[in-house]
Amino acid sequence: MAVLILTTAFVALFLSEGLVLKAEVPSYIAAVYEHHVILNPDPRVQLEREAALVHMNKNLDVFEEQAASAAKQGAQIIVFPEDGILGFNFTRTSIVGYLETVPDPKVVTWNPCTEPDRFPNTEVLQRLSCMALKNHLFLVANMPDRQDCDNLTDPHCPPDGRYQFNTDVVFSDNGTLIARYHKQNLYFEAAFDTPPECEHITFTTPFAGKFGVFTCFDILFYEPVLTLVKDMGVRQLVFPTAWMNQLPLLAAVQFQRSFSYATGITLLAANTQAKELGMTGSGIYTPWHAVYHHDKEGKSGKLLVSKVPVLDPSMMEDGGDISKLKLVPFSGHSKHRSRSDKLHADPSWFIGDSQFDVHGQQKHMSERGLAGDMQCSERVLSEPPTFNSIMMYDNFTFVPLQGVEGNLKVCDGSLCCHLWFQRSGPEEELYALGAFQGLHVVHGTYYLEVCALVRCTGTEFGSCGGGIEHAQTVVDFRLQGTFSTPHIYPGVLGSEMTLDRPDESGWESKSEFYMTRKGMATGLVTAVLYGRVYEKDDE
Repeated sequence: MAVLILTTAFVALFLSEGLVLKAEVPSYIAAVYEHHVILNPDPRVQLEREAALVHMNKNLDVFEEQAASAAKQGAQIIVFPEDGILGFNFTRTSIVGYLETVPDPKVVTWNPCTEPDRFPNTEVLQRLSCMALKNHLFLVANMPDRQDCDNLTDPHCPPDGRYQFNTDVVFSDNGTLIARYHKQNLYFEAAFDTPPECEHITFTTPFAGKFGVFTCFDILFYEPVLTLVKDMGVRQLVFPTAWMNQLPLLAAVQFQRSFSYATGITLLAANTQAKELGMTGSGIYTPWHAVYHHDKEGKSGKLLVSKVPVLDPSMMEDGGDISKLKLVPFSGHSKHRSRSDKLHADPSWFIGDSQFDVHGQQKHMSERGLAGDMQCSERVLSEPPTFNSIMMYDNFTFVPLQGVEGNLKVCDGSLCCHLWFQRSGPEEELYALGAFQGLHVVHGTYYLEVCALVRCTGTEFGSCGGGIEHAQTVVDFRLQGTFSTPHIYPGVLGSEMTLDRPDESGWESKSEFYMTRKGMATGLVTAVLYGRVYEKDDE
């Protein structure tokens, strides 16, 4: 993992193993809490308000302890997870006792802790507000919101006369409610409504400037998050989530890391922990650094606290080394490890006209003393078989890695994925390069272009695409694809859910995006270029 060391004055900012940025970098201390949620054992049975409050207060008691612990460690902002106060799997009627009406902070200025009687049935808002005030920190939490509506004047109003929203609330360090966000992209949440209009919500802190707010499944869609990042210039995001892990491409910490890296933003991600649903994975991410937690045993919560550089452009001076912190979303990252200079100069990594440089590879092999063995040379450069296997419910076209090094290419439609690799480790660990271009339609509908190098779960081709956390094989690689979208999320995942980071990534041409990695400390589980073609989601 990269190391990030910051102080409030002149600092050494270690963006990588080989690059040290010396500058006066403003910073703040952030906290996220992964909560082992106390569940309602029968969420489909409606509870009266008092019984619902008894349940929610059990989780809020834990929140209060963690907010105090974070404050003692200097945290200025804390993020709690989606569904952390009440759990999940409610129906539209069974959740009614849990609902509170959250006033719009754009219209009403209200401190629930100091003005508890201003609005009725707001006990949860009051407790959260008092946590923020007592501990002098900004606080982000997730809760259900009820907004009454009129069927006669509002064509979107549900038949029962009320909206029920999955809602993030934000309190300032004096307890004032300063932001309210209604989740746009619901994930099979029968208790909640999609808001009539997509909301783009931000809040401002004195220590770090502006933050954007979004929730869980939102991360896979353009709205609202990419409008926040690309159009509104937000570079710091809070992210309550209740994410069910799915390897090999969409484990929580895996995609949180890829999202921060690709968009060039800070992501404060708090996940709910529920072992029976495969929920875990939280972190504090910058484009260069990650502090994260993944606990598949799911026995207890976890508080993460880390010092983070301020990335709000309005609080960053122009010029000098500070400008290196200002990243353009989806532009890639130049080489940052000392060894990548050698990598960048090695012609065997490069591809021309969408074809691998076979002559460069042969020269590379000759320098390694392999070209004299024609049988070996032909084996490395021969066309391996292609096959199809299901990965993440999609029909990927794969090609297996054979031998200890080689060039591979596999295509699906107009997407072609290219790989140069060298590997060392157990021969019985099967790896394959996969390509998928098309509409994903299971557990959500969204259009993908994916190039993925994965460790298969067994030795048969049909095992490629399954989820596995362990690998002993170290793979040096350059992975490249011909994408029709600029929205590429690079990711490198090592054994035992170890997050890694590409040495380098970027655009080789207008349609070819690549990443490289050499010298991983662990075996490789997944290397992926995860492309989202947002404009084709409705096809």
